[in-house]
Amino acid sequence: MTGAPNPLTALAAPEERDAEATVRPKRLAEFVGQHRVREQLDVLLSGALRRGSPPDHILLSGSPGLGKTTLAMIVAAELGAGLRLTSGPAIERAGDLAAVLTSLTAGDVLFIDEIHRIARPAEELLYSAMEDFRVDVVVGKGPGATAIPLDVEPFTLVGATTRAGLLTGPMRDRFGFVGHLDFYESGELERVLARSAKILGIEATDDGAAEIAGRSRGTPRIANRLLRRVRDYAEVRGAGVVDLAAARAALRVYDVDPMGLDRLDRAVLRALVDNFSGGPVGLSTLAIAVGEQPDTVAEVCEPFLLRAGLLARTPRGRVATAHAWEHLGRTPPASIATPVTPMAGGLFSLDT
Repeated sequence: MTGAPNPLTALAAPEERDAEATVRPKRLAEFVGQHRVREQLDVLLSGALRRGSPPDHILLSGSPGLGKTTLAMIVAAELGAGLRLTSGPAIERAGDLAAVLTSLTAGDVLFIDEIHRIARPAEELLYSAMEDFRVDVVVGKGPGATAIPLDVEPFTLVGATTRAGLLTGPMRDRFGFVGHLDFYESGELERVLARSAKILGIEATDDGAAEIAGRSRGTPRIANRLLRRVRDYAEVRGAGVVDLAAARAALRVYDVDPMGLDRLDRAVLRALVDNFSGGPVGLSTLAIAVGEQPDTVAEVCEPFLLRAGLLARTPRGRVATAHAWEHLGRTPPASIATPVTPMAGGLFSLDT
């Protein structure tokens, strides 16, 4: 799965990474959720197989942990094609990309994660490869520079991005299919957890899985991670079964509250409410108050706090909503007592 840097995934022990790989669906029929994107991909890939030609290039967008990398692997599996994986930040020069492209065999799938971060010279080289299956490699510098055209075998590019708005127009236009992955409903996450528990040999009850799903922020990657942590707790301090009691006790130990907020999320809300009377406060000031970098607060905490109706962005800075005050057990000032309504997945949105 793809997205902004995930500290757990990046620093995970080998057994953690193996567990993530083990529970990945291998075919479209096994993939839970994302019904619209899954159906669209099924039609796209089935048509390509009937014609005996590579399908159009595919762009997948959405928040981290929703299954973009998994779907790229599934695309290759459904086509019976080879898969090459790289990422936008790893492609610093056009030559790096040319080396990857010219090593592809006919029908291969090239997956580029965080494609919006690809270097501009490499992006321009990618245009001709996507359209004409050709790249021009420049040899030399200055007036004596020569462009050598190299043919590329027909391939399918699958690009993944968490920031679709940062893609340039010419890049976006070269994708024949664009799919956006949405957050999961709790019922879908329960199905994900049931499948993962079976694969990992974990005994889990329905209410235990439901408790984990409700705290997983609509994200399968988080759900699977919490499942493994509850399993650890159940094996060490319980009866080895992931039930409701074990899930609640384990998630209390790991600082995951009933809404799915972790320690840093709550620290941001407490700083807003207790230190700054609910705001508004600037991002840099808020980050200093919780001892984190501004990018961490903006990219790791804010998306979920905004989606859950706990925080609002205003021209003057960040503001804690009435629901944030209530979640912390405080009484919101009358000036911000805005009614809150539940959204799908047990989250909240502000009435306007």
